[in-house]
Amino acid sequence: MSWKEAAEPVLTRLPAVKRPTGHVPFKRKLGWTAGVLVLYFFLTNVGIYGLGQNSDIFGQFRTILAGAQGSVLQVGIGPIVTASIVLQLLGGADLLGLNTEENPRDQALYQGLQKLLVVVMTVFTALPMVFAGFLRPSPQIAGSLGISSSALAWIMFLQIFLGGMLILYMDEIISKWGVGSGIGLFIIAGVSQRLIGGLIAWSGLSAGYVGFFPRWYGILTGEVEMGPVLTRTGLFDLFLGPGELLALITTLLIFVVVVYAESVRVEIPLSHARVKGARGRFPVKLIYASVLPMILVRALQANIQFLGRILNARVGEDMPAWLGDYAGTEQGFAEPIGGLFYYLAPIYSPADWMWWLGETAAAPWQIMLRVGVDLTFMIVGGGIFAIFWVETTGMGPNATAKQIQNSGMQIPGFRQSPGVTEKVLERYIPQVTVIGGALVGLLAVMANMLGTIGQVTGTGLLLTVSITYKLYEEIAEEQMMEMHPMMREMFGD
Repeated sequence: MSWKEAAEPVLTRLPAVKRPTGHVPFKRKLGWTAGVLVLYFFLTNVGIYGLGQNSDIFGQFRTILAGAQGSVLQVGIGPIVTASIVLQLLGGADLLGLNTEENPRDQALYQGLQKLLVVVMTVFTALPMVFAGFLRPSPQIAGSLGISSSALAWIMFLQIFLGGMLILYMDEIISKWGVGSGIGLFIIAGVSQRLIGGLIAWSGLSAGYVGFFPRWYGILTGEVEMGPVLTRTGLFDLFLGPGELLALITTLLIFVVVVYAESVRVEIPLSHARVKGARGRFPVKLIYASVLPMILVRALQANIQFLGRILNARVGEDMPAWLGDYAGTEQGFAEPIGGLFYYLAPIYSPADWMWWLGETAAAPWQIMLRVGVDLTFMIVGGGIFAIFWVETTGMGPNATAKQIQNSGMQIPGFRQSPGVTEKVLERYIPQVTVIGGALVGLLAVMANMLGTIGQVTGTGLLLTVSITYKLYEEIAEEQMMEMHPMMREMFGD
């Protein structure tokens, strides 16, 4: 008996959101999307009952994991992304033996396996959070309920687990009934919230944090003191201090570069084999795999740092110095300041690598080594995961050639054959995929090194801009098909 036969009764019976039987009107899709988004914002403000002292184990990765510290959505999309990483690695090595392109049974098994892995990852993510001391139960609440702190800890774990399941099925609702993807929508929601707060928040609203525009109002009115502009102190205050001009420039530059990169493409001409005069183009964009593989790369880094903080919490001073040396931060979580986990930690802000500012105790050679590791991890990892993403989502040369063949189109001057079309596409898709993935990784690291408005991180900003751009394209496509119903047949809707 193969693993497929053994696992099929379980994987095919997992609860799932029912697919629509016919075309879903555009307004209804928008309604489902808006409803899930409102529910997401509501759940991010629902605190974990019984929570006492806590520290954010994800730290700076919080912006791309789309969760909220201390809420029922504590784990965010982390388990979903981790499950995707595992499946992509297994699928890339062809260890699963699933044909998700042509076999409906294998497609159902793959979806069920992904859902089961999300459940397992949610358990293995939530358990250390609660029982390793990162989320501590309140003794007062435990006493008022007449239960032990360990029993209250299990109640907290159950809340986090249910939150992980809710975000899983919210993502499935968006994918089947809404516009875009739930993961992308949640990332946009979280990053946009921090970005807007970084621009317009004032002290009375944000517990002391002041946004860019209120801060500059204070600078112009004299409420915020700055040194003379033409001095070293003045330039520091202007670009890296209260002025935050470098963060503003970086944020705007990322917007411009991503939108420009999304428009750069190689267009392969197509013509219909039977309808004379019917022509089209297949665009191979520079960022062909989109920036979504960056989620996988950063999630892998987040899991590595997650493991380090767990070891530090459990072992403490007994941890070997070569493995990791940790120190607490004002945000309440431990950050590596030495050892292997330090060099594997991403660069979060200019203060992490500008040693001349005096905000880091690491030696210049240690900082440069960390920057080099981060650049290598993101550039190489971006290219590798982009290839995995293209091959597992049906965007590779083989799958694309079959789609072009099934639509009745062909490349002018070439024989109408999937094999011939595939060879032409192989000249462009693999190379562009690697270059685009590496470029996105480089942009993410550079944005982190220079800083961004609201400290949303370079990866979070890249994801937000790119996902918003693609969401705009999808909405325009949905509107076009709504106005011209015949287009739905061409797109197979």
